[in-house]
Amino acid sequence: MKRKLDANNVPSPEDSAGKSSSFETLKLDPRLLQALTQQKFTKPTPIQAEAIPLALDGKDVLARAKTGSGKTAAYLLPVLQSILQQKMNNPTHKSISALILVPTRELAEQVHRTAILFSAFSGKDVRSVNLTQKVSDAVQRSLLADLPDIVVSTPARAVTNVNSSALSLERLTHLVIDEADLVLSYGYEEDMQSLAKAVPRGVQTFLMSATFTSEVDTLKGLFCRNPVVLKLEEKEDEGAGISQFVVRCAEDEKFLLTYVIFKLQLVKGKCIIFVGDVDRCYRLKLFLEQFGIRSCVLNSELPVNSRIHVVQEFNKGVYDIIIAADDQEVLGELRKNSKKQPRKSDQSSRDSEYDGAQPSNNNDQYSSEDDAETQPSKRPKKSAKEKDYGISRGIDFQNVACVLNFDLPTTSKSYTHRIGRTGRAGKSGMALSFVIPSDQFGKHKPTSIPSAKHDEAMLSKIIKRQGKLGREVKPYHFDMKQVDAFRYRMSDALRAVTRVAVQEARAREIRQELVKSEKLKRHFEENPEELRELRHDGELRAARVQAHLKHVPDYLMPTKGRGGLSSGTGADVGFVGFKKTHENRIRKAREKNRGRGRGGKAGRGGKRVDPLKSFNSGGKH
Repeated sequence: MKRKLDANNVPSPEDSAGKSSSFETLKLDPRLLQALTQQKFTKPTPIQAEAIPLALDGKDVLARAKTGSGKTAAYLLPVLQSILQQKMNNPTHKSISALILVPTRELAEQVHRTAILFSAFSGKDVRSVNLTQKVSDAVQRSLLADLPDIVVSTPARAVTNVNSSALSLERLTHLVIDEADLVLSYGYEEDMQSLAKAVPRGVQTFLMSATFTSEVDTLKGLFCRNPVVLKLEEKEDEGAGISQFVVRCAEDEKFLLTYVIFKLQLVKGKCIIFVGDVDRCYRLKLFLEQFGIRSCVLNSELPVNSRIHVVQEFNKGVYDIIIAADDQEVLGELRKNSKKQPRKSDQSSRDSEYDGAQPSNNNDQYSSEDDAETQPSKRPKKSAKEKDYGISRGIDFQNVACVLNFDLPTTSKSYTHRIGRTGRAGKSGMALSFVIPSDQFGKHKPTSIPSAKHDEAMLSKIIKRQGKLGREVKPYHFDMKQVDAFRYRMSDALRAVTRVAVQEARAREIRQELVKSEKLKRHFEENPEELRELRHDGELRAARVQAHLKHVPDYLMPTKGRGGLSSGTGADVGFVGFKKTHENRIRKAREKNRGRGRGGKAGRGGKRVDPLKSFNSGGKH
């Protein structure tokens, strides 16, 4: 029975509603349904209910849906269904059937693992390879020579292997470009042009994006043939579970408030702290270490395996705090804004083209003029590592309770993606942002960052944007009289975190990765002195570690408990002392047993009696 389509080849509302009740109605392979059941997928999300039937009919799909809406499964399930169907018709069939392109290595690993989970009950019928993994070129060529069914890669790695003839696209049937609005902004324009020439005609294409931009339009022209455009409306309550707060503070007070928030546990659960650059990552981490607050760092300098492992451990609950450098979202915006802006008529015609497919709320369409004034005119160069790194988009962080914008982002779009890491899947979350007033900028040079100059202007745009979405950004008021009691401790710790300490911390990360590197394993076996030298570098700490900073004495605690520090949440969580109130039994036992040791009357542990000094010639003692 054929489905009813409107003039734009989009399923009618009543049809898609009937299709979204369960995965069984989508007519997927039983092995895929079994895997979905194991992963506790109960029913398809709206994007899955709309895209999967269209993809199974062989249509190209251009879909816009927000991060966390299930776009990965929306394209993976049809791809896997097609591969399993080919294997049923021809068991000896062996070719690279699907190429999945993503902008970052972290997202590549995430998609690769999801493909493995969905094909868990398919035996050896489906094999997936991730080209961004840290393996030698020889190993990679060997994996591709075995003709895996699915290849996941960044555009740069795919082009490299196509040019070396290691990756053959002759029998490709599916092409997926995930986070399509980021691919070109991450510097892959030339790579995508090369791939467009290598991909055979007639390949089914999926373009998945969180927003419709000029980059998506470019990719549509390169790879799609009359695609069905899905522009899903966001429900009004989407994002309603995120409580958004802002704190206006001085530059050094960012560190003070961060210390108070985590040491007194004003925020419960896992937290992602976004900072402006890699230096800020290590400065904040070393600062928190002074107080015994553990955290892990995520930035473009770390090898991809380390970054992926950090995210996995964070999701497992091993770490509670991640400090992430979100400079790539900014760099991506800089690349876009540096290009010539499209004419207004062209932009409106493109919007009308997309809007014709399905009515939608345009609130998430970000105009370049909203963000352009905060962007510097010079476009920075991106290194290969930076190009493959991205943290605020696409990565699946689980059960994040709070997002702390330690450094405010430079675009309202980036702000939206950052806070989208929390409050997912109907759960509640909190987003807290520090803003530097213009009269406070540059007052504390060691902790100043250039982007903070535009914080107030950017905050007004963020408030305006969130207001259009029906969301409110509220002030979070700290009782600074209570917080000031911790200021001298903050100053001591901050002085210890010097520029040299930050540089050494970054170097220490590199030394640790050298030891772990598989490529250098044989070299270190042949040169044990070099390995010994690396290991003797020891653990790097801030220049001056003060043990007393790790403990908060009772006299510093606010009189009204933790809740007395702020009025942001309106709830007093009560006061829990950091010291035991009852008598220390171990200390009491030591005092009681003092003097019972060896050494005569002095007892155990007391002074020994010198017989020469106590000798009495009269015979009396």
